[in-house]
Amino acid sequence: MFDQISPTYDCVNRVMTLGLDQLWRKKVCSFLPNEKNLRILDCATGTGDQAIAMMENNPHISSVVAIDLADAMIALGQEKVARKPYASKVTFQVASALEIPFSDQSFDAITISFGIRNVTDVMRALKEFHRVLKVGGRVLILEGTVPEQKVWKNINLFYLRHVLPRIGALISKRPHAYRYLNETIETFPQGQAFCQLMESAGFKEIKPHPLFFGMATVYQGDRHAED
Repeated sequence: MFDQISPTYDCVNRVMTLGLDQLWRKKVCSFLPNEKNLRILDCATGTGDQAIAMMENNPHISSVVAIDLADAMIALGQEKVARKPYASKVTFQVASALEIPFSDQSFDAITISFGIRNVTDVMRALKEFHRVLKVGGRVLILEGTVPEQKVWKNINLFYLRHVLPRIGALISKRPHAYRYLNETIETFPQGQAFCQLMESAGFKEIKPHPLFFGMATVYQGDRHAED
């Protein structure tokens, strides 16, 4: 499905979020560890927008490895980054978040933006993030959420159910993909329920950071030394 929508993926994201997705990805960068020479893994990278946001907003990153299962998305990401001055620091690779092809404690930080709800086994992915994260490292998970406040919740649900699928279908010509999108946002665990999943996977100091009245959330968790 993601290979099929890849040609219009970036355009749909900008239109359906009014450009807020770019601001949210930039916000993720503000929660990265305050250290130098960061080695980062970006999972479900799509066309590389989160990897690009990090390279352009944090001068302390030494490298980003961006993985995704969709070959067509990876190809587009490579094209976008090839024109950037930091191209040599970003590597794209076709790989699954459920079987990350790197050894234990390989990365200082792991990011995944609008991708965790698409994995087939969330707990397995979270445990993989924990495995390849260094002790003292941090995972940052950006995901669409439904606001708790009633007025914003109603506005958000109306948009997800009636507006977003039409925008996605109109631009991508793939209506099923964007019906799926709103359904996964509504049904995916969020808030404390998702924080509990992160805790079960071994993460500590877990913090949810709601964005734009709760229409998106950055979940932050750290890996501590094993007990």
